[in-house]
Amino acid sequence: MVDRSFGDAFLAGLYDALNPWGPGDDFFLDLVMSADAVLDVGCGTGRLLGRARRAGHEGRLTGIDPAAAMLVQGRRANREVEWVLGDLRCTAWREEFDLVVMTGHAFQELVGDEELRLALAAVRESLRPEGRFVFDTRNPAARAWETWTPERIREVPGPDGDLVRVWHEALTPVRGERVSFTETFDAPRWDGPRTSHSTIRFLDVSTLDRLLDEAGLVTRERYGDFDRGPLTATSPEIVSVTARADQGLSDNSRRRPEAGRTASGACARCAGP
Repeated sequence: MVDRSFGDAFLAGLYDALNPWGPGDDFFLDLVMSADAVLDVGCGTGRLLGRARRAGHEGRLTGIDPAAAMLVQGRRANREVEWVLGDLRCTAWREEFDLVVMTGHAFQELVGDEELRLALAAVRESLRPEGRFVFDTRNPAARAWETWTPERIREVPGPDGDLVRVWHEALTPVRGERVSFTETFDAPRWDGPRTSHSTIRFLDVSTLDRLLDEAGLVTRERYGDFDRGPLTATSPEIVSVTARADQGLSDNSRRRPEAGRTASGACARCAGP
């Protein structure tokens, strides 16, 4: 299910203002610019790929997202990117991309083990033999959800000129890896607030590596922030640079993981406005 803040056209229009370009975007843009064919999974408004195209990237840029309202934003900004409506469970790309990325903690929206296995198997299948899969997740040891309180209100200008007030609230107590929270939007001329309910998963390194290994992927580099600092107990991020586990093997000796997926006709190209 697509969260209301992603599926509502008005709220999708606020996304980039609420999430201004930052160090994480610079980190991923550098990777994108050095790869010929790139897939951005959970691309949202497509800001990363759009910036890469405007910066002179001449190769293949593909963004996939399950929220049509977000893709409309991307297509309006740049029609020279391939926008795909759907998710990894309904794709059939095979060895087509040098780089697959999941940015903005999109990886954390995969909350179930089976959902993660299917997604990682699809990523592995889509990578060329020497390709890389790079993603970020919040470090659970940093306990970011403790700062998600109604007192921390942000204000951004809406499309109609009114200031929109936005705040988050984690549902406590938090037990285990999954954190549920609300994101609430309010503006002076609205009848009332609009609230989105979400659940994300905070995975530690050992669980991440187990799931990657099951999918036939191996971590090559890992950082604790977007400046490529070491991962420590207090690091805010877990940034993983991974590759196919069979990388460097001959074609005859490559082994595909057992985890699989079923392709379907559920995906659709985003027609745009």
